[in-house]
Amino acid sequence: MTGFKGGLMGSLAMVAALAGGTAQAGSAAQPGQTVGLPAGAPFAVGLYFVNTSSFGIRSTEPRGTELNINLPSFIWATPWTLAGGRLQFVVLQPIAATSSRGAPYQSGIGQTLLAGQVAWTLSEHVHVSYLLGAYVPSDTRIVIQNAVLHQRFAATYNGDGLNLTAHVLHGILLDTVSPLGTYYPDFLNLDLTATRKFGKWEVGPVAFASTDLPTTRRPGTQRQGQVAVGGLIGYDFGPVNLQAYVTRDVAQSNYGGVDTRGWLRAIVPVYKDGGAEPLRPIFSR
Repeated sequence: MTGFKGGLMGSLAMVAALAGGTAQAGSAAQPGQTVGLPAGAPFAVGLYFVNTSSFGIRSTEPRGTELNINLPSFIWATPWTLAGGRLQFVVLQPIAATSSRGAPYQSGIGQTLLAGQVAWTLSEHVHVSYLLGAYVPSDTRIVIQNAVLHQRFAATYNGDGLNLTAHVLHGILLDTVSPLGTYYPDFLNLDLTATRKFGKWEVGPVAFASTDLPTTRRPGTQRQGQVAVGGLIGYDFGPVNLQAYVTRDVAQSNYGGVDTRGWLRAIVPVYKDGGAEPLRPIFSR
């Protein structure tokens, strides 16, 4: 199934669980969440359910920090176009559970992501997309609670069975201090995919990076960042597409330890409009 298949999906960083140092920070969009998705390409017209689930352990002391995040979402690829690109909408509701350094598990509902996106087909195998949306405020204390203005930029090449995608995720906190006094900086993430299909199978390397931005800082804060690499395997069952990948930090700053994480994604079309015409390449008109 062509399309970016969930590249809109938002997530949360478990600030209380993962932050190190005297101040807490994190990304409202979970680093690595769009790895494996051709995020620049448009969906075929229809409604899709996409869920990405991950479980990881960060090697904090005296015990590791465990974190599970589920990202169920509905994505509507409309028959409408805007400036020649497919107009698409997403609603996502994260659910998370965490145990910080061996403490009892806490769980809760994260920030809802509401977003719109336009995806263009520039030529037969080259696509780009832009997303604009927001994470709405949350009362759950283990996640970022404040509203976040969110945008994403993606480019995808999908010729010859390849998925070569670079996806930039940027967040701007509308208020950098939570009701509990936690400090949240703006953030920038980069998700990278280089997979290839062999029949119904898909394999290849993946990577992601994230960093807090120094746009708003206060004394005592420590910027967090990480770089992780891994591998992906997927299988297309027909209407349902499954992907699994494993990642591990090769560098991290102020997270308190290295994160090793397993991911599983399911992409399920609720309905597809078989009579809708695909987008024509902009530069072939």
